[in-house]
Amino acid sequence: ITSISQLILRERESRDMGRWERMRECFWPDSVVRISWFRGNGPDFVTGSIDMARRGIPAKHRLGPVLVTLAGDRAIASLTAIIDLPVRLQNVEGTLSTHARFLYRAERRSEQWRIFGFDAIYMRDELTPSIPGERISIGQEEVRGFRASYRMLSYYLRSQGYDIDSNLPGQDRADLVEALNRELSSWMARR
Repeated sequence: ITSISQLILRERESRDMGRWERMRECFWPDSVVRISWFRGNGPDFVTGSIDMARRGIPAKHRLGPVLVTLAGDRAIASLTAIIDLPVRLQNVEGTLSTHARFLYRAERRSEQWRIFGFDAIYMRDELTPSIPGERISIGQEEVRGFRASYRMLSYYLRSQGYDIDSNLPGQDRADLVEALNRELSSWMARR
């Protein structure tokens, strides 16, 4: 269980610190990543993360404790997270914080644990100016069509040229959360 927790923390720390090869080593080549701005395999997710950093979008992550459920050579790791993005909107500096639950699937092959899947369940987000008293004013029409659970994240990433998947599990879509939980349980049962 400790090795799985450390794998998850190593992947996130590598992402935050730009240790791209170390991050890439955390994923199996056939892994699946499904988050707001990316859908694909783990190695391609690392490449996308490199591109995001080069574009000046340095996401950082605040992580809660990792809960690991183990079944033979498969495991699910669950943790709360806050994704912090420094933003500049309307010439005002701010921080966009997205609250989520991260769900990782880890699999042991040839005595080595790596990530087989990474999903997020979005809870809510908030946009805060860096200097008290400053304002970032965004009208309802600008965010219409974005889901409440990751509305500001979708708005900001779309403004930076990213396509956003609006059909991800979130606090506002219990049906998608339940479907993801069923998928993970089924995956755990197939050992």
